[in-house]
Amino acid sequence: MAEAVIQTEKLTRKFGSFTAVDELSFSVAAGEIFGFLGANGAGKTTAMKMLTGLLAPTSGKATVAGFDVYRQTESIRRSIGYMSQRFSLYDDLTPRENIRFFGGIYGLGSSELREKGERLLESLDLKEAADTRLVALPLGWKQKLAFSVALLHEPKLIFLDEPTGGVDPVTRRRFWDMIYEAADRGVTVFVTTHYMDEAEYCDRVSIMVDGRIAALDTPEELKKSFGAETMNEVFIQLARPAKRGSKSIDS
Repeated sequence: MAEAVIQTEKLTRKFGSFTAVDELSFSVAAGEIFGFLGANGAGKTTAMKMLTGLLAPTSGKATVAGFDVYRQTESIRRSIGYMSQRFSLYDDLTPRENIRFFGGIYGLGSSELREKGERLLESLDLKEAADTRLVALPLGWKQKLAFSVALLHEPKLIFLDEPTGGVDPVTRRRFWDMIYEAADRGVTVFVTTHYMDEAEYCDRVSIMVDGRIAALDTPEELKKSFGAETMNEVFIQLARPAKRGSKSIDS
């Protein structure tokens, strides 16, 4: 079995008397595309903040890229890529300026950054738009650029937080082709999405309900266990525990 790039044990976060994330225990293997799903308020954003070093856990254990989430948050942030639904880029900068800015944050030297930046612009067919302000570019181009910039420093692991929100189905499909290419290169992908069809593209899927992992398995095994034809049907059943009972799947 591949090494675990993410490993958690009873990872918990409380805000006063409210438990937002309740004893999460799971692992993500190197090169895996891991879907992290849940309705708004399920706790997935809080969990991701803990894993990316932005929020300290209340209790439990976790390592990300081999670093401890309590003591080595700076090392975690240097070792991961991150892209949000907002694409994590600056609209008032050009593609070239965004590459230089974020490459500098990631610690790339000037010569390496110049070489990688030009190669990136060419691979994305953005050479002609390299000096156009990002606000003027189509969403699909922004999306591809943001993903590529998040991988500029060649991290082991990338976190994608609702990365395909607001784009059309064709563009979403093309973006997933980029995810597959990254995974084929050994990059581990941790992705949240509210599009249930995208859950089908993941190697394994975790579904959170009320701060806990209610189900974790491959899409095919989840559908089989819940007698469902689609991941959307699985999600609906888990979101209505009173009608289904307390059944869950152990990871």
